[in-house]
Amino acid sequence: MPQHARITAFALIATAALLTTTACTGQSGSGADDDASAETTLNFWHAWSADTEVAAVKQLVAGFEKAHPNIHVNVVGNMTDDKINQALRTGGDKAPDVISSFTTNAVGKFCSSGALVDLNPFFEKSGIDPAKTFPAAMNEYTQYDGNRCAVPLLGDAYGLYYNKTAFEKAGIDAPPRTWSEFEKDARKLTVAQGDSYEQLGFMPNYHGWESTTEHYLGQFSPTYFDSSGKSELAEDPAFKEMFTLQKKLVDDLGGYRRLEKYRATLGDEWGAKHPFHTGQVAMQLDGEWRLGMALDTKPDFEIGVAPLPVPDDRADEYGKGYITGTIAGVAANSGKQNAAWEFVKYITTDTDAVVGFSNEIHNVPSTLAALKSPKLKYDPRFKTFLDIAANPKSTSAPASVNGGVYLTTIQELGYGYESGKITDLDKGLADAAKQIDTDIAQAK
Repeated sequence: MPQHARITAFALIATAALLTTTACTGQSGSGADDDASAETTLNFWHAWSADTEVAAVKQLVAGFEKAHPNIHVNVVGNMTDDKINQALRTGGDKAPDVISSFTTNAVGKFCSSGALVDLNPFFEKSGIDPAKTFPAAMNEYTQYDGNRCAVPLLGDAYGLYYNKTAFEKAGIDAPPRTWSEFEKDARKLTVAQGDSYEQLGFMPNYHGWESTTEHYLGQFSPTYFDSSGKSELAEDPAFKEMFTLQKKLVDDLGGYRRLEKYRATLGDEWGAKHPFHTGQVAMQLDGEWRLGMALDTKPDFEIGVAPLPVPDDRADEYGKGYITGTIAGVAANSGKQNAAWEFVKYITTDTDAVVGFSNEIHNVPSTLAALKSPKLKYDPRFKTFLDIAANPKSTSAPASVNGGVYLTTIQELGYGYESGKITDLDKGLADAAKQIDTDIAQAK
């Protein structure tokens, strides 16, 4: 499974693990009195596990050690969030000084618990302005309530993949830019076969791999919480608009049960038989990693890549998308925070380091400078994701004190509404908002 794609799979596990922590794990900014010019060794825990990924991390670390010969880095890979969280709580010589996690949803918990130090003072001391360094969405999802306890380390951008051969056959000249165009194309590309499909224009169901509520909502730019931290789910019309349009598309393409029956016959999301690879689905909402995976299967059609369509009343925002990615941070229990910051600063803000890591991992660079670097190596179609990441209108889900629990609540509402179990959307939104508020209040 591609490294950042694992965010979705790990999010609920990681959130559950993080919620078991009730005591403060450390004080932000504490312990930053070490001499970063002295000989020292840091422990760096990360979650990458594939051979190519591990090799890329080693190369990244080697670049840092060459630039900082007095600081040595002991690398520990394949670390899940529950293991990282436990180590941050207990501390000790073998505990991480620097961590990297795939789960942006955990940032609020990391920050509010004090597990990771607030990096704002370190940025200020180094003369680095995060708002001018990182894309807007990445800059947002690495902080919570004014505490910047994390830094983006490569990212994911979500867009629309489309089968150019199927488009040509259906008489469609260009990828859809607005939701109404998207609906029209999805219907036009759908070829029924009895009570199933020879080809489905798009799989709109929330179980359809990456077509989650939060990824859809990225195009509607909702306000998740008000200034007091209360859920805006029942107040911001963007939520109702998204749920309504998605449900209409489900119904237009054959209905929830027929679509689910078809989905059950399709290949695995991470295997060669993914339905987009095989031509069984003509359009796919997915991240930047899908391009390489699809090309590896040598499909018998040309692959097109474009931004995901936007609501008709936001046509001028076409080009944006949903952004997430890997984060890095410094352990509050570390006695080597200044040296740890030098390492974090290098791997997350040094343009050549970020570009080199992006080239090896094949994810989106996480600084504005790296996104524009001529040293980037990529398929021309990959530029779509670079542009989405750099687009100031691109969005992400905000950090919360209890991690991604509120996103799970919204997703559950989506499952209920698209399947017909929930028929009163207004009531569903209101009930979900109350649940979100209750969960956050309990977490605090």
